Amino acid sequence: MSDMALWEKLLLGVFAVGIIFLFSPGIKETFKRSKEAKSDWAGVLFPLGIMVLFIIGLIYFAKN
Repeated sequence: MSDMALWEKLLLGVFAVGIIFLFSPGIKETFKRSKEAKSDWAGVLFPLGIMVLFIIGLIYFAKN
């Protein structure tokens, strides 16, 4: 696969900056709401723990 031409790199950069400006109001609002939100660590740790146990089980049963 060949390298991208200069105009393709520039177009990609303009597109990336445009996407950032397009989504920046929503991102700012999301960060503002997340600071005001109640902490719910159990909602994060429970699925994460289940996933870790599942992966450990997969590794254990793959060895047997």
